[in-house]
Amino acid sequence: MPLLPSRGPQAAPHVRAARWAVSALFFLNAVLFANLVPRLPDVKDRLDLSNAELGGAVAAMPFGSLVAGLFAPVLIQRFGSGNVAALGLVGLGAAVAGVPWAGSLAGLVVVMLLVGAVDAVVDTGQNAHGFRVQRAYGRSVINGMHALWSIGAVTGGLLGSAAVGLEVPLSTHLAVSAVVFAVVAVVARRFLLPGAEDAERTDLVVSPAEGPTPPVDDPAGSRASSSAGRGLRRVPSRTWGLLAVLGLLAACEAFVQDAASSWGALFMRTEVGTSAAVGGMAFVAMQGAATVGRLVGDRVVDRFGQRRVARVGGALTAVGMALALLLPSVGTAVLGFALAGLGIATLVPAAMHAADEIPGLPAGVGLTVVGWLLRVGFLASPVVVGVLADLTSLRLALGTVVVAGVLVLLGGRVLGDDRARRSDAGGASAPA
Repeated sequence: MPLLPSRGPQAAPHVRAARWAVSALFFLNAVLFANLVPRLPDVKDRLDLSNAELGGAVAAMPFGSLVAGLFAPVLIQRFGSGNVAALGLVGLGAAVAGVPWAGSLAGLVVVMLLVGAVDAVVDTGQNAHGFRVQRAYGRSVINGMHALWSIGAVTGGLLGSAAVGLEVPLSTHLAVSAVVFAVVAVVARRFLLPGAEDAERTDLVVSPAEGPTPPVDDPAGSRASSSAGRGLRRVPSRTWGLLAVLGLLAACEAFVQDAASSWGALFMRTEVGTSAAVGGMAFVAMQGAATVGRLVGDRVVDRFGQRRVARVGGALTAVGMALALLLPSVGTAVLGFALAGLGIATLVPAAMHAADEIPGLPAGVGLTVVGWLLRVGFLASPVVVGVLADLTSLRLALGTVVVAGVLVLLGGRVLGDDRARRSDAGGASAPA
């Protein structure tokens, strides 16, 4: 038996087109903000900000995400996930292009709040539509979309750096980027899946906790309409508990990623004793391994199931970071961070997919809850690790990553394993 599934029946042409279209949206979502990151020093100089003031302004972005992300389900149910994602990207480009026009610290905070708010809505919309495409395929394709997000982030950083090197004015750079990427988003929108959000759902709905269950009674064919009639207050407490666990799994990925982005270079320099040039290898190792994991993640998930992949990934994360912390050297640190990145490569898509498949929730609600808790994790992680590092040491504080890996190993049991359903749909043997 081959390790990974071989090519099987092809999806319909319009479904394949929708896959590439929503993948383009993932790519654009990453490019738009990453395109700004290399220009933040220019923003600092233009507004004569201190480091703390710039950091505070940038921190407004996740706060905007936390607030606005809660409204994503309403927009998805009203306008559809494809419209929310594609047209939201047009708004995101406009918001990012507004950064150079912020004439003060207060103005920059307002703009960054708006950027974060729109980004959160777009993120939920693109994932919701990605899961529609995945249901139409009958196999996992969402990890490849997240891989394109990672590639888009790198591309955006390179574009921003090139603009700095060419001394392109900030306002011109971001305005041109907004227009070009908006055109791509509008063109991609034409190829997204039409119809209701539940149009691709089969007669069998899989509960991540309990396996196959009968579908929610929905004679109109719309889970959103049925759930709206009952109201979120009638959703069982067990469902909210399951969402909380899925959100915790997503937050664990935030702790792992932040370990590399916020603390990796410092760990390499202070605990391993490397030079500044080598210090960045922790971040590169984690992000590189995570990107590779996402590129092959769909085939691996189809072969072994989300539950097993996530739990093995949790073990890889815990073992990898334990190796880096207990035996600090350049080799073990790079290997440890790489194993951690590989371990969490498919975790957020798996948690979001499980949340999106919970019966009885309006469209987008499960995704929103998991995404909201993921952002809480990104907000909490640097604070938790920083406080623990001051109280003990950075090596001990980064033990939170080992804990996160153990939590994924234990909590990953709630994730669904719908390989049988994919096999029944005729797509289990198809590649990612």
